[in-house]
Amino acid sequence: MEEPEHLQSLNILELYALSIIAENQPGVLRDIAAVMAANGVNVVTVQQSIMPSGAHAGDALFYFEVECAGGIGRAIADLLAVPTVRHVSTNDTFSRIFGSRVIIIGGGAQVAQVALGAVNEADRHNIRGERISVDTIPLVGEKDLSEAVDAVARLPRASILVLAGSIMGGAITEAVERVRAAGIPVIALKMAGSVPKHADLVVTDPIQAGVFAVMHVSKRAVFDINRVRGQEF
Repeated sequence: MEEPEHLQSLNILELYALSIIAENQPGVLRDIAAVMAANGVNVVTVQQSIMPSGAHAGDALFYFEVECAGGIGRAIADLLAVPTVRHVSTNDTFSRIFGSRVIIIGGGAQVAQVALGAVNEADRHNIRGERISVDTIPLVGEKDLSEAVDAVARLPRASILVLAGSIMGGAITEAVERVRAAGIPVIALKMAGSVPKHADLVVTDPIQAGVFAVMHVSKRAVFDINRVRGQEF
């Protein structure tokens, strides 16, 4: 028998973001998670840090993105009843605020040029209601670069990686393969080393590489890296 319409609406999962300030002590995360589980709240994202300044300096800050049906009000009330919890607030999710992330890693001059193209292209899309953000870090050295590339697969909402440099290979190439295996496409500038042979796309102009990265991430652009994979521009 089909559920009544008002009951069907209660079963629709909605996404919420919660910021929770609590005492910094063992067991707090366990207590918060227990309350969420008791209210049928499924944790999608969790992040914990210690507040460095302000009125709550030294307290723990928990950021959760959760999904549940029927609203989040009761769960918030139960969270506020936990003795170690000081404050609970709701926010827009990071996907709503910052959206998909374009990650640019490599040498400072090349990273700056790729970022120039990416930021300008992202601005064009964000004005029209999308949310695309650009993250960069200039690095040198095979070890530091390979560790940074590997970390991209662990970054929330990372949608594409651009490698900008003069020469990359060895452990960096191995990290590129792991990132691609995680479903994140990789654009490389035309450079020395083995990385370009393992990237999804090779682009000579760094500004254009940034533009291509954003166009691939955009839901409105017509560019799709899957249709030109293995090519060089």
